[in-house]
Amino acid sequence: MARTRKIPLRMCVGCRERKDKRALTRIVRTPEGEVIVDPTGKKAGRGAYICPNQDCLEKVLKSKGLEKALEVSIDQTIVEQLREQLAKISVKEN
Repeated sequence: MARTRKIPLRMCVGCRERKDKRALTRIVRTPEGEVIVDPTGKKAGRGAYICPNQDCLEKVLKSKGLEKALEVSIDQTIVEQLREQLAKISVKEN
């Protein structure tokens, strides 16, 4: 008898939709306080998941949902880095 594996679901902090964990991009606040994109989904720290598109990123930045989820203030340089990294990820998927 074959076992069906449970697919982990996570909620996007931008659009608030529950999706497969692998379909979302993890943004993590490391123990050192640095905010980075975690393509592996395994780095240590507090994480938040977001759809890999610019619409969800802009929505979460406007509502400060990412700052609330990661419990840290995010400055403009980190926002630009997140935009660049998410753009790279969305290009890879297409």
